[in-house]
Amino acid sequence: MSVSPTRCWRRSCSYAVLSLGLLVITSNLALAQDAPDRGNVYGEWRYQSADAWGTRYSPLKQINADNFEDLEVAWIWQGGNFGRTPVSTSKSTPTYIDGLLYTVAGERRTVVAIEPGTGETLWTYREPSTKRWERSMRASYGKGVAYNEINGRGIIYIITPAFFLHALDAKTGEHVENWGQAVPLPGFPDTGVVDLLPDLLEDWGPWQAYNQPFDPDYGIPKDLGYITSSSPAIVVNGVVVVGNSAEQGYNQTRAENVPGDILGYDAATGEHLWKFHVIPRPGEFGHDTWLNDAWQYTGDVSSWAPLSADEERGLVFIPTNPPTIDYYGGHRPGDNLYGTSVIALDVQTGERVWHFQTVHNDQWNYDLPNVPIVADLTVDGEQIPAVIQNTKQGLIFAFNRETGEPIWPIEEREVPETVVPGNWTSPTQPFPTKPDPVEPIGLTEDNVIDFTPELHAEALEIMSRYNVGGPYMPRLHEGNTVGVEANVRCSGGVNITHPVSMDPTTGIMYVSSNMGCSAGSVAPGVDNDEPDNPMTTGVTIVDWVAGPGGRLTGPQGLPIFKPPYSRITAVDMNTGEHLWWVPSGATPERIWNHDALQNINNGDGRSLGDWLRDEGRTGGGGPAISIVAGDLLVMTDGRRGEPVLHAVDKTTGALVGTVEIPTTGQYGMMTYAHHGVQHIVVQIGGQQYPSSLVALRLPGLVQDAVAH
Repeated sequence: MSVSPTRCWRRSCSYAVLSLGLLVITSNLALAQDAPDRGNVYGEWRYQSADAWGTRYSPLKQINADNFEDLEVAWIWQGGNFGRTPVSTSKSTPTYIDGLLYTVAGERRTVVAIEPGTGETLWTYREPSTKRWERSMRASYGKGVAYNEINGRGIIYIITPAFFLHALDAKTGEHVENWGQAVPLPGFPDTGVVDLLPDLLEDWGPWQAYNQPFDPDYGIPKDLGYITSSSPAIVVNGVVVVGNSAEQGYNQTRAENVPGDILGYDAATGEHLWKFHVIPRPGEFGHDTWLNDAWQYTGDVSSWAPLSADEERGLVFIPTNPPTIDYYGGHRPGDNLYGTSVIALDVQTGERVWHFQTVHNDQWNYDLPNVPIVADLTVDGEQIPAVIQNTKQGLIFAFNRETGEPIWPIEEREVPETVVPGNWTSPTQPFPTKPDPVEPIGLTEDNVIDFTPELHAEALEIMSRYNVGGPYMPRLHEGNTVGVEANVRCSGGVNITHPVSMDPTTGIMYVSSNMGCSAGSVAPGVDNDEPDNPMTTGVTIVDWVAGPGGRLTGPQGLPIFKPPYSRITAVDMNTGEHLWWVPSGATPERIWNHDALQNINNGDGRSLGDWLRDEGRTGGGGPAISIVAGDLLVMTDGRRGEPVLHAVDKTTGALVGTVEIPTTGQYGMMTYAHHGVQHIVVQIGGQQYPSSLVALRLPGLVQDAVAH
């Protein structure tokens, strides 16, 4: 490996590592194949993740390395009026389809159509209030809309926090006629909507045993559980595939909840077609992975991240999260399929084609946060139809998307087992042999802070008080007698806030990540019942729930590990090799201004702290949001970084330009061409621009484009 300061752009530094030379990148580009149809029209952005393949890629090149810094703010769309709080936490990536821009906004997940050239709001739809909506813990996490055309008519599909599916005319926002079923609640339309709960509950044992009338306003009885949604549906070959989301598992205290089964509907009529059981019933594949009949009452295993599809093969790819309660599994022993798994379903029947479980009996909140990315790769000269699953742990799993066979071997490796009384953990977990994780697994002495020998020694002394390991270090419990302060897990990967980008023309993937070392324990379960609190659904309080914990802090409050603190890594998925990385964000002030770094001579008349402030771009803005647009990787500086957009050469990581935006990017980013003019749209936030959108374009093009 060679150290390459040229990769640390904007402020030079010595922390970026170039794994392979440019010659290798060039040869891979020569092997690249033109990607087949990904369900997106040129210049549009029809899916939450750009296309059905989940790539966050656009071929548009009007904005390029030569003119990126000429970009100007074209318009700002304000989203602050759509939430109950001054600064909404709304997360959405807009879509651009047939001349209109669509997004969702606020805690009611209002659907908004926007004029793409001016930012003017054209129409909105907001679902009537229900107790189901008021109980949703994912109200602001809609992430976007789905789209389909029926007999040439554009239809927008939206899943609401109350778990209804609406079908709206894309041009007018009116509900589609003769679609779905009427909902017997005030304010709901007579057509164009489906109540998803009856189809979800129909054959579920606890609901059948409850044997009471269904309340469409309140939804699922509190003792049985609660379900909502946090990502849009996806339409594949005429089928609307619906995922869902449960309450956050780290807040749960009770064993019971409703399973997040995947639902399929006819896109033209709203008719329910099929349901896939994410917790297998007797006789279904995977049922034997649930010991002690835990399948009867355990829930969650929902799909809260976006979905992807291979329309040619009729496959839809589902990423899932852990079963009920993230940090304890004694009430649900066994590997727990299909928890924390990627699943390939036949979109016409809903039947499982293949699956892979990335975490057995997940007790670490390692739900799969990223859309499974579809790609056509060239591996050792062989053309492989692939699907790639990125994880919170920084592991990258790559499969043949037809068969589910790993592209590179995946090893079951022994991991430490639980010492919590009554708990159950798997003795092994799967690790890909390629690609390498995007952040180090565990924390070795070589990766411990070494700004000074004294800080390094202090960090090692701190580490000696803990069991420090990789991502599957089990939690300890209050009153344990292990003789250490806590078990610590060190790794870093993606999350829902910073999705992965992929260039389907080269097979290069761009993964935003930051390193972290977390300590945590479990505490005895207690009754914390509150009326209508979704965190207290269920009846049976489990023995252990989330207890005290936090991040492992280094000497004098500094990070315990070396920089970079956050970065984007380019991974060639044709070879499984890391190509380069660039930091996201400059050195944080709490580091460069730290007293321990002020009296250390950097050798050029400055202190080490001053050098880190001026030139040591170590990352620290947090994971960045990115897209691939033409020859550029466009990225933010991270949520804690500067309010800017950077453009880097997608093959080398070299910085080609930086422009300011009104405030920091928060989640969604996309690009489109409207009347021949390319725009880049970023979701921004803060007190002045809560959950808003800013559009940038080159000056002087709009009038010419409209005139011609």
